Amino acid sequence: MKKSLIAVALLAGSAFVGVANAADGTINFTGKVTADACTVTPGTGTQTVSLGSVSSTALAAVGNSAAPTKFDVTLASCPAAATSATVKFDGPADTKDSRLLKLTTATGVATGVGIGLYEQDASTLIPVGSSSASKTLSSTANTTFSFVAKYVATAAVTAGSANAVSDFTVIYN
Repeated sequence: MKKSLIAVALLAGSAFVGVANAADGTINFTGKVTADACTVTPGTGTQTVSLGSVSSTALAAVGNSAAPTKFDVTLASCPAAATSATVKFDGPADTKDSRLLKLTTATGVATGVGIGLYEQDASTLIPVGSSSASKTLSSTANTTFSFVAKYVATAAVTAGSANAVSDFTVIYN
């Protein structure tokens, strides 16, 4: 009798397992893959942007930034069908400020600092995983997206190497 009661209890309990996994909503992903794309110029497709050496005193308070350095991504040979684009930067996000790039982990790495990527005005932050401002493309001339990278304090800064890596994707509108 006890075994029958346990079996019935287990069977009845398993009927409610599906309820715990019920869907609360639906997400539809949409997009388009295009054969019409520009070419990223060789000098800007893979590059190293040197932010140099900065004193930790320049990053004394959270939010302070230092070593603004301009860099470009240039698109060439854009087809007429590609009328505008944005640039999206990806990479590991800083643990204290997810809008910034996390420094590459290694022995002797600086702490309390991330790398911010900004629009050409050097004040509009482009959060990691977000797209830059849109730019009209030309089918007859190169189109250059100009950006600024800066060190940004996220906590008390300790000295060390301060490198980061970001991939970028051109998104056509």
